[in-house]
Amino acid sequence: MLARIRTLSLAALCSAALATPAFAGPPWISIEYPVNPHDQSMRGAMLLVHVFHHATPMVYPVEGTAEGIVNGERRTIKLQFTETARTGVYGLSRQWPAEGVWTLVIRMSRGEGGTDGATAVVELGADGEIASVRVPTRREGSWTVPAEVSMTDIDRDLRARASALATRR
Repeated sequence: MLARIRTLSLAALCSAALATPAFAGPPWISIEYPVNPHDQSMRGAMLLVHVFHHATPMVYPVEGTAEGIVNGERRTIKLQFTETARTGVYGLSRQWPAEGVWTLVIRMSRGEGGTDGATAVVELGADGEIASVRVPTRREGSWTVPAEVSMTDIDRDLRARASALATRR
């Protein structure tokens, strides 16, 4: 009987050890635009945020800011996301003014204190529509993993876009 319990314990330990690498892989974030207007749980959203562990949709915390320059003044607005009927999918409605130049910085995290996550950088055009979406990455062994996004880089890019827009007018 003791040998059987020991064998089952060893089997359970091996299973847990083999399962652990599946959770060690990178998280991912993606942006969906335009939003399906026929899904009631997404009504009013400008864009959808999808969060994943590998290819599996997951429920992880999502947070973000709208970083902007309005009339030459730097502005930051904390964004509020809404859950949808789909696992790991969050809606974002417009929460920033129409005037100015804006970049949305949207983060998901798997770890305590916002560690081990991914960031989507969404640049809005002069018309307020999405001009570009990028998720900065780096190589780690055979994985493409999300890279850290610095607010210094966001600020520099935002100021360059605002300056370019001002010279075109």
